[in-house]
Amino acid sequence: MGPACSTLHLTSMEKAEATSRVAAGSPTKEDYIDAESQAVEYTRAEERRLLRKFDFSILPPLTIMYLCNALDKGNVGNAKTDGWDKDIGLVGNQYYILVMVFYVPFCLFGTPISLLVKRFSAARVLPIMMLGFGSMSLFAGIAKNFSEIFAIRWFLGIFESAMLPGVVFYLSTFYTRGELASRVGLFYAAAAISGAFSGLIAFGVFQIKNGKHHGWQYLFWIEGAGTCFFAVIAFLWLPRSASTWWFLDDRQKSIALARILSASSVTADEKLNIRDAFRPLKDPLYWLWAVISLALGVPLASVNNFLPQIVASLGYSTIKTNLYTVAPILSERFRYFGFIVLGSIDVVKHTGVAYFACFLLTMGASAPSVLVATWYNNNTPSESRRAVVTAVMVALANSSGLISTNVFRAQDEPKYIPALATSAAFGGLCLVIVASTGIWMRIENRRRNKAQGLEENYSAANTNTEDLGAGRHSPSFRYTY
Repeated sequence: MGPACSTLHLTSMEKAEATSRVAAGSPTKEDYIDAESQAVEYTRAEERRLLRKFDFSILPPLTIMYLCNALDKGNVGNAKTDGWDKDIGLVGNQYYILVMVFYVPFCLFGTPISLLVKRFSAARVLPIMMLGFGSMSLFAGIAKNFSEIFAIRWFLGIFESAMLPGVVFYLSTFYTRGELASRVGLFYAAAAISGAFSGLIAFGVFQIKNGKHHGWQYLFWIEGAGTCFFAVIAFLWLPRSASTWWFLDDRQKSIALARILSASSVTADEKLNIRDAFRPLKDPLYWLWAVISLALGVPLASVNNFLPQIVASLGYSTIKTNLYTVAPILSERFRYFGFIVLGSIDVVKHTGVAYFACFLLTMGASAPSVLVATWYNNNTPSESRRAVVTAVMVALANSSGLISTNVFRAQDEPKYIPALATSAAFGGLCLVIVASTGIWMRIENRRRNKAQGLEENYSAANTNTEDLGAGRHSPSFRYTY
């Protein structure tokens, strides 16, 4: 197998400068040369062994972390089916207010905490945040009224706000552009799995019969305790970076750095520059991605927050409601049709059709988020910019929860027609913008290729990472789609 990178020849002065940059924590493109000025050359077999270490040592704990994140965020939906809202005295729209208030700090604190992730490493910040939202779930089990739950939901939103952008950014420091989508996809799968698990866990927990405590209290306590326990494990296990990970030998650390510099980032482990990090937001394309993130988030938030209530409105018991939320979440396509079907029929008279629509409702709930997150990450080679862009986009996607929670109202039960129509409309808007943006990128890449006399299929994969880092103003830049 041929070498994965070409040999570079440096002068003594250049070697000294490169060594200095590595020691300072900001290596550049040429700094994967060792002290003897030999380029890092590796075979495909060596790269596969490195990827296996990443896949089996980093992805599983991150997936479990996001699984816990999704469970703790959405467990109020299952708790409500066990009478939680009545036991703590919620009236009118108070339950919907509690679901909504989570999204306010979730949107406001995502970006600043993500900057801390870049500054102090996701491997340290995210487990601490995880310990925080696990504790909030524990506290929810002893809260007795609306005010206490309101405060808990507020802090839960703060602790969970940076989880998604933090993990996506963290993965982008280990995987190249071509590898990122599939890995982020595995991570996102935890969200879909959590929907199935939440129903199964609730079904099992609600079998606990204890006159002293309610079933929903055990649900909060069990899920919260599991989250706190795994937060400690994640803090001790996750590496700050490939270059400092004890699990890799020196050879593998060199290969990991060379891979990222050649096909992901202009600079590895770069220091955070706040002004430069926000620079991509001057580009109109990023605001198109922002609208896409917002639009796809509305139907996703509707499914995550209100599927148990939608199923319960069909007249099923508490046990059947939690069991019947499992199967729809395991299906993944045509979700927008689900909103249309549910809004077009009498769900009380046609429970079979309505339940089938729940399958349509959940299909494709997570996949768009995976693809969009990978899309803007792959078009942002700078680590600092990528951290900020991901945080801003996820914050905007999370703000869609404010829309979803305000259109699901108590007076619209059990049909929720305004909410279902709104969710379907945002899904359709997302479809149109995504298709238009993708077509424009293809046309723009071909226009640049033609102007420079290059082959029509010349793409970002053929472009030097440094040229991609210069952005769309560089003639060599090509969009990744």
